[in-house]
Amino acid sequence: MAGTGGIWRRGAAFGGLGLAFAGSAAWSMQRRLIYYPDALPIPPAASVVSSAEDVQFTTDDGLTLRAWYVRPSSGAADRNVTVLMAHGNAGSRADRAPLAAKLARRGIATLLLDYRGYGGNPGQPSEQGLALDVRAAYWYLRKNRGVEPERMIYFGESLGCGVVAELALRYPPGGVVLRSPFTDLVEVGKLHYPRLPVQFFLRDRFRVVDAVRKITVPIVVVYGTSDDIVPAEMSAKVADAAKNLNSTVVLPGVGHNDPHMLVGGELISAVEGLIPD
Repeated sequence: MAGTGGIWRRGAAFGGLGLAFAGSAAWSMQRRLIYYPDALPIPPAASVVSSAEDVQFTTDDGLTLRAWYVRPSSGAADRNVTVLMAHGNAGSRADRAPLAAKLARRGIATLLLDYRGYGGNPGQPSEQGLALDVRAAYWYLRKNRGVEPERMIYFGESLGCGVVAELALRYPPGGVVLRSPFTDLVEVGKLHYPRLPVQFFLRDRFRVVDAVRKITVPIVVVYGTSDDIVPAEMSAKVADAAKNLNSTVVLPGVGHNDPHMLVGGELISAVEGLIPD
């Protein structure tokens, strides 16, 4: 749900999904229409960001996942905070490196997670699987990097909002940034294809709005007013439902995949605004 794959792929929304529903294979095919991993090879972390390194950790169901850990840049004052970044439904950790590099220059570390089936990782993505993946990333930061929960900030991008929202209920961090959040996956489907019985076919729901009603830590919601993939009105509903809303950052005229939504200063400010004293 980076806006470049599946239900969110370049605004194509449920075009392919509508055809799938017309046939008997809809149930088995739906995840192929939600998750769009990038097949491109992943370069060594340090070749992309000088302060990055390749790391790995194992999920509770036995998958070894590769990820990138990006340290604060040399010469930057270490802010003693780490962002756990969960990307959207397409691409890989390499696509999120520019944002991690900007955070590094501000003294902020980042763990760039790639889900199962993404970035050369084994396994097939699913809502349950992604939940196990992000929990493994959390425990890597706790055990291998010594990061305390209050010094973590979860950053969810589009589909990743559902991933970090679930994690925040289980393991509360210092704060949560939700970039282009949706209420739940079914509502996205209904919006784009109102005549299809989406609610009867989707196995993976990612009920973001239900989670934010229960999350106790501060939440920042960031969205653009020209997002034709996850409409601004849907992201606004997530902000309105948040139990502990720190702030809402609305970007006029900005779409789902515009540069401001990928590496804009507003995203840096959203993270910095959650750094505890």
